[in-house]
Amino acid sequence: MSAEDNKAIVGRWFTEFWGRDYNSGVIDELAAPDIRFEYSLHAPLRGRDAVRDFATKFRAAFPDLAFGGTADLIADGDYVVGQWIGGGTHTGAPMTDLPLGALPEANTGKTMRFTGTTVLKVQDGLITEEVGLDDGVSVLEQLGLIAKS
Repeated sequence: MSAEDNKAIVGRWFTEFWGRDYNSGVIDELAAPDIRFEYSLHAPLRGRDAVRDFATKFRAAFPDLAFGGTADLIADGDYVVGQWIGGGTHTGAPMTDLPLGALPEANTGKTMRFTGTTVLKVQDGLITEEVGLDDGVSVLEQLGLIAKS
């Protein structure tokens, strides 16, 4: 596939997986069965079911969760890089998948907003890897899990 084809796949993923109007079906359509999925704020994941479970829990804790691009996607061969900003407000279920603690109670009302960069690998029309570097320290500060510096 061309770099432009790969950018189109990633653009759709960003819109339907990370955007405000989440479409869980996009996981089966665009993620490889054994997708590698890693972000600094969460344990590394492998496979569609693990990614689906992550998204379900993350969105249950932050029902207004949404991310959007802040720059054009960059593609070279199988790799596509995107910059983004987003977040949400904890108005839902407890959130326990965080490196330095948890939001063990529902609906704390705490808001997080942060940025990051993600590198995705696309092979044969499927995303095989999504590895992101985010501003996790800001998130942990905003959620009250570490003291603000």
